[in-house]
Amino acid sequence: MAFSPQFLDELRLRTGLADLIGKRVRLTHKGNEHQGLCPFHKEKTPSFTLNEEKGFYHCFGCGAHGSAIDFVMNMDGLSFPEAVERLAGDAGMEVPVDSPEERENAKKRQTLYDVVEAAAAYFEQQLRMPEGRTALDYLKGRGLDDGTIAKFRLGFAPDGHGALKTALRRLKISDDQMVAAGLLIQPEDAGREAYDRFRNRVIFPITDKRGRVIAFGGRIMAGDDDKKLAKYLNSPETALFHKGNVLYNLALAAKSARQQGTVIVTEGYMDVIALAQAGFEHAVAPLGTALTEQQIVELWKLVREPVMCFDGDNAGMRAQGRAAERALALLKPGYALRFATLPQGEDPDSLIANQGRQAMANLIEKAEPLSEVLWKIETGGRLPKTPEQRAALQKALEDHARSITDPTVRAHFSKDFRDRVWAASGRSEKAGKRVKTMAPTMGIGAGAATGAKIDAHALRERILLATVLGHPGLYDTVGERLGGVSFSAPGLDNLRQEVLKTLAGEPDLDSEGVKRHLKENGYSEILDFVLMPEVIANAFFVKPGTDIETALEGWEETYALYRNTDLGIEIEEERDRLKDDMSSENFNRFNSLSEQKLEAAKGIEDEQAGRTKN
Repeated sequence: MAFSPQFLDELRLRTGLADLIGKRVRLTHKGNEHQGLCPFHKEKTPSFTLNEEKGFYHCFGCGAHGSAIDFVMNMDGLSFPEAVERLAGDAGMEVPVDSPEERENAKKRQTLYDVVEAAAAYFEQQLRMPEGRTALDYLKGRGLDDGTIAKFRLGFAPDGHGALKTALRRLKISDDQMVAAGLLIQPEDAGREAYDRFRNRVIFPITDKRGRVIAFGGRIMAGDDDKKLAKYLNSPETALFHKGNVLYNLALAAKSARQQGTVIVTEGYMDVIALAQAGFEHAVAPLGTALTEQQIVELWKLVREPVMCFDGDNAGMRAQGRAAERALALLKPGYALRFATLPQGEDPDSLIANQGRQAMANLIEKAEPLSEVLWKIETGGRLPKTPEQRAALQKALEDHARSITDPTVRAHFSKDFRDRVWAASGRSEKAGKRVKTMAPTMGIGAGAATGAKIDAHALRERILLATVLGHPGLYDTVGERLGGVSFSAPGLDNLRQEVLKTLAGEPDLDSEGVKRHLKENGYSEILDFVLMPEVIANAFFVKPGTDIETALEGWEETYALYRNTDLGIEIEEERDRLKDDMSSENFNRFNSLSEQKLEAAKGIEDEQAGRTKN
């Protein structure tokens, strides 16, 4: 079976290489690449890398190399067509039938690229003609310079029903081709001719990830007297353009986004262009609709924490809420969204013009996590005062958490929301018990200085950190999992984040170098707490002199026990919830958590049995 180049390109774009290979290989993220042990030959030191941007994997040990299709073929022993069919099914794509008609359609799609490119060139030309003077003045009045206008290929669609049609006919492009490309509107009345879709508008070419023009957006200019016209008009869905899968400016923003480690998602074309002109070249936008699931996945292929930057008006807040709720089901460890809300009445263009570039940079830097946005949406910025209000708030937040499919992320969201509600009540018995397990200063943990009984869960948190502090070389193997947890005590969790940030930025630091950095940055007290003799007494492998294989083995076992305890806490809380509400949803969740705990316990037993045998 033959597949068209366009179909295979689309399949590769929709297939997350890291997600695909991550199901078979434990990967760690380093810069633009992921690394792990090669699945094609036995090795102890990772030599297998993949590059999401370039779309291939490579093993420096055995030479294995290829794309997502090659990986499936080699891992599962499938033929090329079988691998394509499997990946297409996972991506929700229909495999084209290899027929003369399909081959003809593939040729038509390729021709459509030429058609929309010709239209883009025509619109650019018209902007510099006398007819486009008003449009050019409008763009310059918005603060855009000639370089920016050329970079984004902005243009103008003249007034009149046949200007574009006449120009493209001279290039031997048929009306049917222009209709298929979304450039002409074909009236239902068969007796009427097709006419130009875009008339008397500033034109914004829309490209795919490879930078090819696939569609257009048109904006009326300020002062337009026809109030019936929509401010923005996009191309319709075509063989080239599927609005929910495309982000404006993604092709131009991708390189800068990877360099910056983030991407800014704003509301519209002009926001993206204004940001780019101010030096924020890593900005994109959905096309006039709420952010879709596919667009979120595309963003995560670029970076792990995109920043949503919406206006502070009611429409912006609604867009923020929709993006937050839509992202929940997709969340997984290491991937998230952050939110930066513009001041009331400001958009990126006006904020930069009025307060300067740094004001925008500060806003992005202070972007809030998804959990904070959901909390603000449900509380309306006011803490609940009565038990009834707190119960309603907890129910709403639990509903959000339950929509998260990944169990690890769901557990952390649930815990965070419960802690917030308990803190707001000030009288929860469970909150009181948790406060007793934390020292009053720095939120370090159970009172080591007072000789109180050591909490096993908190001790495991300290062991996990102490092992990495004594063996920084473990970061590549355990860093992603350590980054996916949230420690119970704020001070300890702050140290966890600082250790990860330090090792990510300076991977060559030894144990003493890491400790010295932490002390210089104000972490002396919490560091001493983590490295107290009681920790070493319970986990000999944390000592820097222990060989790294033994240290890793000890870390893995501690982590398994730690996660199992987390599940136990969640099961107890779910059991309490069942007493009040015996719904099938709660019952199924209780059973699911119990099964997860049994599987985790079995995994620990199997690991221990394997060590005993060896």
